[in-house]
Amino acid sequence: MPWFEHGDLKLEVDEDGFIQDPSVWNEDVAKALATTEDVNDMTEDHWKLVNYLRNYYLEFGIAPMIRKLCKETGYPLKKIYELFPSGPAKGACKVAGLPKPTGCV
Repeated sequence: MPWFEHGDLKLEVDEDGFIQDPSVWNEDVAKALATTEDVNDMTEDHWKLVNYLRNYYLEFGIAPMIRKLCKETGYPLKKIYELFPSGPAKGACKVAGLPKPTGCV
């Protein structure tokens, strides 16, 4: 498995950069992972999306579907792509410390 290193942080990741142990996730991990998605400043909007994804995953064990994500956060899909240019599955879920989604996120 590859490793992601950022400052003092060293995490085991898969080939797409998703962390392998979601239990090691915290805000510092999120900020570090965000840099891989060209997000250098986590705004309140970024955190709202990341925290929603994180909480949904912890409750249900999967990432939410796109429709639910948009409805529950109030963000249209266009806004999510503005926040995370690689999209909700690759970008936002990675930063939230979720495993790589297999479905339609």
